[in-house]
Amino acid sequence: MISRNKTAYIFLILATLFWSGNFIVGKAASLFEIPPFTLNFYRWTFAWLILAPFTLREIFQKKNYILKNIKLILVLGITSITVFNSIVYYSLNFTQVISGVLMISTIPVMIIFFCWILKIEKTNFYQISGVIFSLLGVAVIVTKADLGKLFSLNFNKGDLWMVVAMFSWAMYSALLKKKKFDLTHISFLQTIITAGLILLLPAYLIEMALGYKLNVNLPFVLTLSYVVLFPGLASFFFWIKGISIIGSNRSGIFLHLMPIFSTVMAVIIFNEKFMDFHLIGATLIIAGIVLSSKKVKHD
Repeated sequence: MISRNKTAYIFLILATLFWSGNFIVGKAASLFEIPPFTLNFYRWTFAWLILAPFTLREIFQKKNYILKNIKLILVLGITSITVFNSIVYYSLNFTQVISGVLMISTIPVMIIFFCWILKIEKTNFYQISGVIFSLLGVAVIVTKADLGKLFSLNFNKGDLWMVVAMFSWAMYSALLKKKKFDLTHISFLQTIITAGLILLLPAYLIEMALGYKLNVNLPFVLTLSYVVLFPGLASFFFWIKGISIIGSNRSGIFLHLMPIFSTVMAVIIFNEKFMDFHLIGATLIIAGIVLSSKKVKHD
């Protein structure tokens, strides 16, 4: 009989493994020339359809409550569904999986930054130091440890867009802390997906109008199936189950498995190289994470 703690660990490891796989599949999508906004649009459309039978009743019952909070829900939809996922897929057309996932690993620290800016939570010296170290780590990765790029402004655009994605998800997570919604987790996810899809539709149509064609072939079907079923739905449910057993603080540590999983998969599948600037950047990011989680002792 597996203990409850071990069950939670399995759930949380699977959740982070599937999220890590999202970067690998996103990179593969770029190689098969699957348009990023198109992939993201269909990913969340099918996720919405799967969730609909389990959520629409509650959503209709609480429609007045949802409309009352529609501004915040729209912002949450834009930052998470519309911007973050689309830009991650777009960025992977131009940058390595390793670089992207290392930058994304700074999100827990960036959440602290936005909570401070938006006055959602108080911060301390260690947390501010952690933000600085993590941003330095991102800067090292974006410039590939070449300070000359700071002056020539000669950056990989995939890296720069991944920074936008990083800040977008951090903003989403910080705003989630601002208000506790009176909806079940699954119905809340459905409202966020709905808001995100409304704003994702124009981006999808523009992408089509620009001549980016979708070929409904085996690579697209396999890619879409993975991003809908695993990072889109399974990770969410496993994450919620894990948190319900051991709590959010202990669960949050498992997010740091993502750079490890993604890096190993990128090296094996795409033969990517872990370079010196990755090591320097990762070291600074880890230092930032450690500092930001350090508690201040009160006398």
